[in-house]
Amino acid sequence: MAEKVAKLGVKREDGYLYFIDKNGDVSRSVMARGGKKGGKTTKVAKAGVEKESGYLYFLDKNGDISRAKMSRGGVKRKKTAKKAVKKVAKKAVKKAVAKKSAKKACKKGKCSKKK
Repeated sequence: MAEKVAKLGVKREDGYLYFIDKNGDVSRSVMARGGKKGGKTTKVAKAGVEKESGYLYFLDKNGDISRAKMSRGGVKRKKTAKKAVKKVAKKAVKKAVAKKSAKKACKKGKCSKKK
């Protein structure tokens, strides 16, 4: 869940992207639409929030600065899936080696050609 860091009550306008800049203040820029590029950034409110690593800072629906803990990693894979991948890889390597040895044998004249 998110926790409030600073209460500002910023009112949003349509067509702008609001974000927390590197100084901890609320800034906005014109959103890119279609072939148009976005505009320059302008400061909307000064808050001076010191950002802590591992948190995502954003402007919530009330116009206040909030933060949420960033999730890292995700779902761990099962070990059986890794083993299955290794088995498939080993089979592919064996096939490639068998093809190479068969080609070498044919070059030496020890292969039977099918007609």
